[in-house]
Amino acid sequence: MYEKLNRFEQVLFDVCSVILVVFYSWAAVIQPMATQYHRGVYVIITYILVFLLYKAKTKIGRVIDYTLILLSIASVGYWITMFETINYRTGAETQTDMIFAVIGVLIGIELARRVVGSVFVILGSLMLLYGVYGYMAPDLVSHAGAPFTELCISIFYKSDGVFGIMANVLATYVILFVLFGAYLEKCGAQKFFIDWPLAAVGHKIGGPAKVSVIASGLFGSISGSAIANTVSTGMFTIPMMKKAGFKPHVAGGIEPAASIGGMFMPPIMGAGGFIMAELTGMPYSRIMLVAIFPALMYFFSVFCMVHYEAKKENIVGEKSEHSALEIFKKQWFYTIPLIIITIFMLYGFSPGYSAIIGLVSCIVISWVRKDTRIGPKRFIEAAREGTENSLKIGATVGVIGIIIGVLTFSGLVLTFADIMIELAGGSLLLTIFLVALASLVLGMGVPVTAAYLITAVVAVPALTHLGVNEIAAHMIVYWLSQDSNITPPVCIAAFAGATIAKANMWRTAFASFKFAKFLYLGPILFGYVPGFSLDGSAMDIVKAFIAILFGTWAYSWFLSGIWVGYIKNLFSKKAAS
Repeated sequence: MYEKLNRFEQVLFDVCSVILVVFYSWAAVIQPMATQYHRGVYVIITYILVFLLYKAKTKIGRVIDYTLILLSIASVGYWITMFETINYRTGAETQTDMIFAVIGVLIGIELARRVVGSVFVILGSLMLLYGVYGYMAPDLVSHAGAPFTELCISIFYKSDGVFGIMANVLATYVILFVLFGAYLEKCGAQKFFIDWPLAAVGHKIGGPAKVSVIASGLFGSISGSAIANTVSTGMFTIPMMKKAGFKPHVAGGIEPAASIGGMFMPPIMGAGGFIMAELTGMPYSRIMLVAIFPALMYFFSVFCMVHYEAKKENIVGEKSEHSALEIFKKQWFYTIPLIIITIFMLYGFSPGYSAIIGLVSCIVISWVRKDTRIGPKRFIEAAREGTENSLKIGATVGVIGIIIGVLTFSGLVLTFADIMIELAGGSLLLTIFLVALASLVLGMGVPVTAAYLITAVVAVPALTHLGVNEIAAHMIVYWLSQDSNITPPVCIAAFAGATIAKANMWRTAFASFKFAKFLYLGPILFGYVPGFSLDGSAMDIVKAFIAILFGTWAYSWFLSGIWVGYIKNLFSKKAAS
């Protein structure tokens, strides 16, 4: 899309991208806590770049685009400069305050429409209608309602609205880790993330599929997007699986099933981990520790299932020209940025600061090889790619602010938790099922991180009421928020895998659904096994880990269906005798 911009727009895009890198690098080192400047600058730049990239096709439409850019700068700029004054006169806002609030709220809906589609327009509009006419709703969910202008003031200026949790996390952590991922890829690490597992397991039973699982875990831990992970690693692994003998729809299904695991894998875990830290008030290092074993179990499950799938079809990969040890000896330094980030966060440094140290290390190690050196030109290219990757989730800030702002304003957050508990009849398993259903429906129209945040606001209180500890409750919602990537009918990551594999989309979707079954088992374990989320004594946690490790293997073996073949062979031998 960048290539379609004219020269002036390309320069503006690059300048904004470099500003993001420089400003947030400086901010992460000097001022790790988000201020109105962190959030405001991020939102302004996101709005400018979205209106540049997702532009109208006519001249009149282009004039409207630039008008919206100016209005975005004016409304957000007003919030930044008048931040303290507006907070001081809460409840006595002026006419000017009201005008900029209405402009900011409406632009947020238009921004989401351009990037994500009409679903967000419908969601945002319905929430605004509910906020204004809540007194007309059924008694169960009714509230007093408010004039449209008063509602916009609440959404735009209060801490649980447009500049609330989502903007805070995006501006403080996520943009830095997205940029880090772009620089890590630019320094040449992506090739190592594929070559090393290829040499390690590529020649084993189902080798190419196992390469897909390991490479997706390595790359997915820093990409922050299951779809991006599917496309980037899948371009290499899916053709390799097909060549080895996997059916096209199976090859196309394995990659997205493995790719969503990257969303659970520390050190980055997409944007969800940072939002979880913000919502729970716990350090991100704690979230990482809780997440790592479940993430490994997810990949272990997919690994086992592709092993048995390959065994059924007698698929064996080809041996690599170089050994895994040889490749690791030559390219081990590509693991340095991930190790540095993990160590810094575990030692208590802020995620943003750790990301900047990791980003700098990417630039340093890029100079080991002449063809990967990050000079001024490649620095700008990486900044551009990272910024562009962040726009899809950044464009949802406005509508997420509307949804959460109205939910809080109306008191529906608490009401919804009561409704969920009542519908489930006090059953934790049924509550988890309802959360899965809500995440699936919501994820059909909004990015999975947004689906997690919206669902967490209303579902976590219901889960904690039923005795689930807070981190485990958030993990349940976060894991299930990924289901729309691989669960029919709208499974974008699976469809991306099908496109690369040139396979039937629905067969690919159901194959992906099959290989990712631990995605649905994990939340149940979080709910019923406290040790799975490090809750309990050391002995309880160890026992839980051992039982889950064995159970994951048995679960994967059973779901693979390989035992059906054993039974058939047994009966055929008896019949022959």
